[in-house]
Amino acid sequence: MIGTKAVVAIVAALGLGATGVAVGTGMFSHDRPVDETAKATLPVTITSANGTHAFRVERAVTPAEQERGLMYRTDLKPDGGMSFYPYPATGGGPREASFWMKNTPTPLDILFIRADGTIATIAENTVPFSQTPVPSREPVAAVLELVGGRTAELGIAEGDKVSWAK
Repeated sequence: MIGTKAVVAIVAALGLGATGVAVGTGMFSHDRPVDETAKATLPVTITSANGTHAFRVERAVTPAEQERGLMYRTDLKPDGGMSFYPYPATGGGPREASFWMKNTPTPLDILFIRADGTIATIAENTVPFSQTPVPSREPVAAVLELVGGRTAELGIAEGDKVSWAK
């Protein structure tokens, strides 16, 4: 029989949190939430017919970050979100994208962005937890996820210009 101190030592050695989920190691399971760490944000501006709209979004740049996206997140701010640039993370130039809402409890507006920075497609208020593919319908170089309903609220439309420090 293993004592409490031995279990604590094993958990610590494996880098596991109280829930048995790996934390602080960059590893995660797509079926379980992991400990979120504070991420630096990126300023993003969208210029539309009715003005300029500023956001501060997290960056998903690695394949693992892009695969995870905003899964499990319930702490999204109205002017927050996530940037997927370059898309795909492995490079290779613009290509058609397909996202889903698996394990994502918050509706999102998914903006698919062409290489010239214009919005190709907006999928508004995507359905939480849905595994139905959300396609870009054309090759894109970046994707931006915002809180569901923000694009309609701000008058952001396909063809509007998105910019950020690259």
